Amino acid sequence: MADLANIGNDTDSIAIGEVQLLLSEKRTSLAVMRTGIAVLALPLSVLSVLVATSRYYDVGEVLYLVVPLGALTLALVIFGSYLIVHAIGHMRRYDRLILKIKSEHSIIAEYID
Repeated sequence: MADLANIGNDTDSIAIGEVQLLLSEKRTSLAVMRTGIAVLALPLSVLSVLVATSRYYDVGEVLYLVVPLGALTLALVIFGSYLIVHAIGHMRRYDRLILKIKSEHSIIAEYID
């Protein structure tokens, strides 16, 4: 009988370890999302400076600078959006896995919202 009790404790310990691993992966996804938001903020700040100083230059005269800057801005927006969407997808997946573990192990269900 003592062996059966230890088996239950072992599976609960494994489940807690799995939840801890998933939560650490979720924190990593949150860090990736934060990076994506920062990457999105950079083009916005550059464009705001360009708009604020637009009366000091003629776009036609500096077109050779504006076109590469626009391409770089577009690339940063796409990359930042990719990071955010990718992180959200991973977090949703981790949430589903945590809910699955929560439903299978009632002992840890009371500690997980």
